[in-house]
Amino acid sequence: MTTQELVHHIHQKQSFLCIGLDVDLDKIPEFLVEKEDPIFEFNKGIIDATHHLAVAYKPNIAFYEAYGVKGWKSLEKTINYLNEQHPEIFTIADAKRGDIGNTSSMYAKAFFEDLSFDSVTVAPYMGKDSVEPFLAFKNKHTILLALTSNVGAFDFQTKTSNDSKLYKEVLKISKTYKNSENLMYVIGATKAKYLAEVRKIIPDNFLLVPGVGAQGGNLQEVCQYGLTKTVGLLVNSSRGIIYASNQADYAEAACSKAKELQVEMKKILQAKN
Repeated sequence: MTTQELVHHIHQKQSFLCIGLDVDLDKIPEFLVEKEDPIFEFNKGIIDATHHLAVAYKPNIAFYEAYGVKGWKSLEKTINYLNEQHPEIFTIADAKRGDIGNTSSMYAKAFFEDLSFDSVTVAPYMGKDSVEPFLAFKNKHTILLALTSNVGAFDFQTKTSNDSKLYKEVLKISKTYKNSENLMYVIGATKAKYLAEVRKIIPDNFLLVPGVGAQGGNLQEVCQYGLTKTVGLLVNSSRGIIYASNQADYAEAACSKAKELQVEMKKILQAKN
């Protein structure tokens, strides 16, 4: 998917909502656990109920790898369902991969070619040769971890070296990578006030912003500092939407929570225009 196609989809739906599909079998409705593939059945229910409100879905790969081969098959069925039923929706493999050379190339092939995701999250710690293999794929996007929403982000990401914070160096240096136009960045919603500084360095790139909802991020604040002329944001909510209910009405409850965010996003976009 091209960036232009994503922007078109955002304006069409008046939404920049991304829904995280982080499936924990201990949290889904009991009646689904009895199904042959409870993870896929849960995801299908969420997708069917919310696809008209979301422009992206983000399976966190750890929640599938934890269940071994069965979990990977559930992931495969989920991405195939999205690509077949809703090809206009942007898909994110939240895999946080990052290794050098041939290893990164193989990770990229796994997510871009075998599973046909539109994008994958990548850790930048090992530098250029761990990122560029992902950037080599046409119309695919590499989402670089820059300033994350967790408490431990302050351990390294905001530390100063040579009069510059580490996350700023990540942003600046990544712009020199080959095919850097295919870069997006993870900036946590709980770090919303940092977005003004982020936008000074990368004024136009799309940002994936997790942390709205259960983690306490504020949508209005994120948009105040992060919104661009082409929107430039994918705001993710996972637990706050998919676990709105653990009963038979889980899909309807998820739809209701997603609608609340989409309505707020629509108002923000209309006010901007």
